[in-house]
Amino acid sequence: MESTATNTASEPGAVPDLDLVTVPARQGLEAVDIIRRAASQAGGVGPVLHDGSGDTLGFLVPSGTADAWDLPGSACTQTNGRGMRFGDAAASPTAGDTGWLLPPEAVGPVTDPDVLRAALGEAARLIEAADNCR
Repeated sequence: MESTATNTASEPGAVPDLDLVTVPARQGLEAVDIIRRAASQAGGVGPVLHDGSGDTLGFLVPSGTADAWDLPGSACTQTNGRGMRFGDAAASPTAGDTGWLLPPEAVGPVTDPDVLRAALGEAARLIEAADNCR
């Protein structure tokens, strides 16, 4: 979900340094629903990217999250604002067929990493329970 374009925070619409938590799509979609249902949680869900194949979702989180991210089944990488712009849906990230599931203009600025971690954990438990009922 990374683009080769380089942005600096001084460019119009450029994203400041952020990190990106990438998870399997099924778990990510569950987490989005969990966070949205718990509207009282800090800030709600921020912008969410999807890959063109539909295999993964990426949650924008504050810079520095990658330094301490250790949730199994997910990855957190520093984006340094590469290839991402806020405020213009036409300026979606350009890596492959990556695009916005939840565009920046429709949601909060970023997802709180603690809220995301809790939602991803709950999502994993729900998925496991559903799969075990089959």
